[in-house]
Amino acid sequence: MLAEITITNLGVIPRATAELSSGLTVLTGETGAGKTMVVSGLRLLTGGRADASRVRAGTEQAVVEGSFSVAGLDAQPAEAAVALAGGAGAEADENGEYIVSRSVRATGRSKAHIGGRTVPAATLGEFASHLLTIHGQNDQLRLMSPDEQLAALDRFDPAIAAKLSAYRAAWAAWREAAKDLKARTEKRRELAQEVDQLQFAIGEIDAVAPAEGEDAELVTAINRLQDVDALRDAARAALAAIDGAEAVGAYAGGGEESAASTLVGVAADALSSSSDAALKELGARLAEVAAVLSDVSGELGSYAADLPDDADELEKMLQRQQELKALTRKYAPDASGVIAWRAKAAKRLSKIDTSAEAIEELRKRVVELEKEMATHANALTKARMAAAGELGAKVTAELHGLAMPKARLSVDVSAHDYTKDGADAVELKLAPNSSMEPQPLATSASGGELSRVMLALEVILSGSTSGATLVFDEVDAGVGGRAAVEIGRRLARLATNNQVIVVTHLPQVAAYADTHLHVAKNVGEDNVSSGVVKLEGDERVAELARMLAGMDDSDTGRAHAAELLERARRDVAEMRP
Repeated sequence: MLAEITITNLGVIPRATAELSSGLTVLTGETGAGKTMVVSGLRLLTGGRADASRVRAGTEQAVVEGSFSVAGLDAQPAEAAVALAGGAGAEADENGEYIVSRSVRATGRSKAHIGGRTVPAATLGEFASHLLTIHGQNDQLRLMSPDEQLAALDRFDPAIAAKLSAYRAAWAAWREAAKDLKARTEKRRELAQEVDQLQFAIGEIDAVAPAEGEDAELVTAINRLQDVDALRDAARAALAAIDGAEAVGAYAGGGEESAASTLVGVAADALSSSSDAALKELGARLAEVAAVLSDVSGELGSYAADLPDDADELEKMLQRQQELKALTRKYAPDASGVIAWRAKAAKRLSKIDTSAEAIEELRKRVVELEKEMATHANALTKARMAAAGELGAKVTAELHGLAMPKARLSVDVSAHDYTKDGADAVELKLAPNSSMEPQPLATSASGGELSRVMLALEVILSGSTSGATLVFDEVDAGVGGRAAVEIGRRLARLATNNQVIVVTHLPQVAAYADTHLHVAKNVGEDNVSSGVVKLEGDERVAELARMLAGMDDSDTGRAHAAELLERARRDVAEMRP
């Protein structure tokens, strides 16, 4: 649900805030007052195109901000919206609402935010699509497209979703196998050459058999071998100084001086036997030094012993290093990368088989997958055909209540090439009476009839949903009289479980609102501005009188408006026990 919307510097609106409640909310006002800007703001919050020309003249940017709540929304869309927001790093505020905003600069640049996080406009659109749907004049035109009509039928019957999912999995498997078969048959020579190249590369790598991190280890080992004599002398000199010349045999630099470890030990013993506490503490510290010298002595002995004596070892390592470099020049920057490349090449090689037997086996698999896909497609078609009759009957019944008493809507399902959505084409057709053949909406419906068809569809399709926000932008265009009253009733009924926001010129529709917002225009000397106010009591009666016949100052007009409002309230009370 949309709890609140704030619009700043959008079109003729310098700044306006509207608190929205559940149920039916209508926006009314004179033509040109700015009602369209409210819908434009909502479209921006759903990721719509940012139009710099909509920025109020003389200002740097327009900003639209909305507060969305998922409380009361059906589980699936609510979970999807929360997951998407969480994936973008967005968080709900202390009221459990997500603050969504969109800014459009006069230069044309725009920014989108969800829960304090900057996101692409497409992400904002995906988030809002789970919460809010806008129906306007352009949306009526989209209803005439085959894809939209197919989607409407699939929305009608929840059981279709499972069959469509199973079909899409089978279609994807068939499509991948068919694509593989085509590639193997049409590019057989190229694939054979690729096989030769991969086999040669794998053989070349296997001949060297590099190990993980081997090249780095070789660099360290080669550097050590190149300085082995100096390293050995340094280790022995240090060992002789610590433990004495006898520790390294006939080391020439040993001398007759006492070993460092011996002297430290003597000093430690002398101090430790003292009765003075300070000297005892120093003696303990010297004992620690003696222990460290012992550890260093052991490590120096191991280091010196491990230094290679083989004069040919360096040559072998240099040769191995060149073998590895030959691979890293061709396949990857280091030995680990070469190993990874080899694994990837082996995986690719295992998938390439251009033999006649392999191609024939793949051809059989494609046939099997096509049969499986066709089975799922048939099940999907049967489900759609069953749902089509029921949807057509229900929409027809709704149209009869919308002052089209003899109209008949049919939902035709016909065969189509396999696509990701099945093997069906869906077309909505309308007949003015039962004796005439239904014709496609594009050729048979007027603007007013198309509005009523779309509203009837939405009433049926949203009948089982709850918590969603549905916006209708002048869908009552071209409608009047009894049909207008029936549209108001159906919108009120739709608002029983959903939040419905309607932009309307019809008092018969506005009378059914739970919340009535008025967009008022103020024409000044230098500019034009609009604001949004909530109407209550006499203000609402006056606005309905204005909408009826411009008689907001007439007692007769006000009486008529009050009667219309009271009748609508009784209708709403009956449909919402």
